[in-house]
Amino acid sequence: MSVDFASAVGASLPHLRRYARALTGSQAAGDALAARTLEALIADPAALEWAEPRIALFRAFHRVWTQAGTPLDEAQSRIEQRAQGHMARLTPLTREALLLHAIEGFLPQEIGAVMEIPTETASDLIDTAIREMEESVAGRVMVIEDEAIIAMDISAIVREMGHRVTGVARTRAEAVRLARDTTPDLVLADIQLADNSSGIDAVNDILGEFQDLPVIFITAFPERLLTGTRPEPAFLITKPYSEEQVRSAVSQAMFFASTETLAA
Repeated sequence: MSVDFASAVGASLPHLRRYARALTGSQAAGDALAARTLEALIADPAALEWAEPRIALFRAFHRVWTQAGTPLDEAQSRIEQRAQGHMARLTPLTREALLLHAIEGFLPQEIGAVMEIPTETASDLIDTAIREMEESVAGRVMVIEDEAIIAMDISAIVREMGHRVTGVARTRAEAVRLARDTTPDLVLADIQLADNSSGIDAVNDILGEFQDLPVIFITAFPERLLTGTRPEPAFLITKPYSEEQVRSAVSQAMFFASTETLAA
């Protein structure tokens, strides 16, 4: 493996870890599979030489994931058990294709290369996943966002999916009050808020009271979360975002109800 190729693979690792977390439902399970992928590549570096580094890395992960039996993390709560029940009813491979496309930005032909399936099949899997997930789960969604236009856009996307928006908070204090008053099923949060307070701190405050609450961060500063040195969110969207990314992440989060905090 060349130095340049190894560097390119290293640059893609944070994105692979994000994908693995969303796929398995937890950071610990996702990181374990990512580590197994690196071990497999070290044992057989020739597996990386056939394609563009990012595609080769994700293809190696997909093989490890498939060989392991597409495992989900063990459910720790009633909500997670319900989520995994939903997952069991999905068409096989749809969720992987949707995450690769909507969250990681792979094109259908690249997903075909990663999953070792025809491009047309990859496109069909994406369409099926979107339809099945949006039909399965609906609930109350709270938005933490200080930019009015973005808050309105996110809220509109969520409502079009069939969910109810409980409100929009612009500061840490507003977010905590809104969560207490409305008991949301999902939180969509920015990091930098109106009064220079932290959306991360707001989420941790909320999770201190509502432990089984999934969270999606939508931020222009993903590097503040993808550090690799502390627990990270399973669902992270980078601004500028697309409607498809938001719809996919909301459906994913509702399924898995990730409750991991960002506390040190």
